[in-house]
Amino acid sequence: MAGGLLALLDDVALIAKKAAATMDDVAALTAKTSAKAAGVVIDDAAVTPQYVADASPARELPMIWRITKGSFFNKLIIILPIALLLSEYAPWALTPILMLGGTYLCYEGAHKIYEKFARDEHEAEEQAQNKTPEDEDTLVRSAITTDLILSAEIMVISLNEIADQTFWMRALILALVGIGITIAVYGAVALLVKMDDIGLHMIERGRTPKLGTALVKGMPVVLNIIGVIGTIAMLWVGGHIMIVGFEEFGWTWPYDTIHSLETAVGGGFLGWLLNTAGSFVAGLIWGFIIVGILALIKALTPKSKPSSTSSAASAAS
Repeated sequence: MAGGLLALLDDVALIAKKAAATMDDVAALTAKTSAKAAGVVIDDAAVTPQYVADASPARELPMIWRITKGSFFNKLIIILPIALLLSEYAPWALTPILMLGGTYLCYEGAHKIYEKFARDEHEAEEQAQNKTPEDEDTLVRSAITTDLILSAEIMVISLNEIADQTFWMRALILALVGIGITIAVYGAVALLVKMDDIGLHMIERGRTPKLGTALVKGMPVVLNIIGVIGTIAMLWVGGHIMIVGFEEFGWTWPYDTIHSLETAVGGGFLGWLLNTAGSFVAGLIWGFIIVGILALIKALTPKSKPSSTSSAASAAS
């Protein structure tokens, strides 16, 4: 009886050791995959604040919370199962799907630049001051759509790092990466957009008023800079996705040109800078091509004429 009990305890100890080793592996692989996706994570954190830049202070955190919930849904409900299934049964489909997302990012970045130079600043300011719930919904949807593309890039990069693991190990690690990165990104975004309120609170409490004043005056400038970085990040990430995708489909000139320049300067930080600049230029060109195509389609599409009923009603009024 005692021998049987000791054998059972040995089995329990062995199972516990294996479980602990597995959890150590999960933790190590999660950290490794998160580090590999760090570049896109930083881009995600830079892109998001611009969506709440013109919101009233009372609506900033609710908007960020809505976007955060959308990001969790993107990563865990949409991307995770699709990425796992495609990597298992149709790995060839991952690149075209990523390229569609990359095209969207390039379009968004190029469209923001176009709007910056084409729109009336007075009209834009008036629109920012008179936002409706529908405007907020549109911004949140746009932010969640952009997050979907960036999250897909993050998850695919992470997936490539653990391709040799079992299906369920990949699923667990990707879920942990998705949860951890979402909390980190949107926690940082919430802190950024509320920094001026924290500064105002410091001034009102009379504690460190100089720091509070610096935060109040400085954060609008910081958020504007982050907005510019976010637009650049869209074009950089989108351009990189397109260059790598075209290379996989046989059009290697953009990829080879950028990498030859990177090699020519000896790699390192300068090489990374050239690679980033090349991806940005490629994203900008591709984005403006899409902007032009959509503008041409809009110009050629006949506008619907108001119905006779509505015309009569307008005349009567």
